[in-house]
Parts: sequence; structure tokens; C-alpha cells
Amino acid sequence: QVQLVESGGGLVQAGDSLRLSCAASGRTFSTYAMAWFRQAPGKEREFVAAINWSGGNTYYGDSVKGRFTISRDNAKKMVYLQMSSLKPEDTAVYYCAADADYRDYIGVRGMDYWGKGTLVTVSS
Repeated sequence: QVQLVESGGGLVQAGDSLRLSCAASGRTFSTYAMAWFRQAPGKEREFVAAINWSGGNTYYGDSVKGRFTISRDNAKKMVYLQMSSLKPEDTAVYYCAADADYRDYIGVRGMDYWGKGTLVTVSS
């Protein structure tokens, strides 16, 4: 069983930066592909970013490319999402997810475990 706990959300102004963290359990965390998704009120869940087991491959949704950076620290069992140049449309609940079966990101259907989310609100 893998538990994921997100933190770092909050209220910020447009143009600000924020870093989200995801603390993971699981003895083999270093083999998991990890990802961030978000869901805004009344909208479908959206892919934000993903990272493979080593951190060597990263993937981003079109809406966040160039503004967000995903990273991981396998020794600490942590995944991070550094968000910059935030926009009001980035307002959403952000979820951390883990794929315990594949070392690289294969899509949302590969995600086996999800955190409860952390709310990010960007005011204009």
C-alpha cells in the first residue's frame, strides 16, 4: 500500500510562485513513476506533470509547460511541483499520484495511488 500526502497549497496572487510537495510511503518508491494532476471546480481532472523513477524523464501538460517544474528526491520519498508565473486559471485542487507498476509515466490509467489533494487558489 502506498500513501501520498500533498502539502504546500494556499492562496497566492497572479504571477507568484508556489511549491507543492508530495510525501510518499512505500519501500520501493524509487521505482514509481509519479505525477501531478489538478481539478478545478466544475472541470475535469487535468494532467499537470509527471516524472519517471529516476527523474531523467519529465512530462508536462501544455497549459503549464515552461512555468511548472516537477522533481523528486528518492532518498526522502518526496515529489515536488514548483509552480511559477501562476495564473488565476491554475486555481484547482492538485493531486499527487503514483504508478507502482511502471517506472515511466504511461498515462492517468497507470496511476494506482492518489493523495487527497491540496488546494491552490490564484487571485487576479
